[in-house]
Amino acid sequence: MNIAAVVKTRGNCIRRQVAAVIVRDRRIISTGYNGTPSGIRNCYEGGCPRCAGNSPSGSDLGECICAHAEENAIIQAANYGVALKGATLYSTESPCLICAKMIISAGIKKVIYENEYHHNKQVKALFKQAGIVCRKFMRKL
Repeated sequence: MNIAAVVKTRGNCIRRQVAAVIVRDRRIISTGYNGTPSGIRNCYEGGCPRCAGNSPSGSDLGECICAHAEENAIIQAANYGVALKGATLYSTESPCLICAKMIISAGIKKVIYENEYHHNKQVKALFKQAGIVCRKFMRKL
């Protein structure tokens, strides 16, 4: 989770920095952070109209062009031909419904997150049905 905390500093979304690290056999196989798609002007440079505007948190999400950290980690693995079947995803935030569907379809079997972000009943139910372990990370003090 400490590595995810460092990866999230790469996020270029001006509203929220989130990171995902995918691990299999105790090795990092992919990372991702939230921000605009590759080749698109960065969010902090005005690339995302929603983030550059004054929409309240949680509204106008359909206008946001930023990709989530989990999406980017899965896409990066696909770009390099890295299979995710049986992997564990560590994330600084709990996944949204769209990311949960991608996690299931990618074959990831465990999700460990640090902070709750609208971790709704539907995500929990989908993970349970898919046999995915999902738990909150508890930092040791």
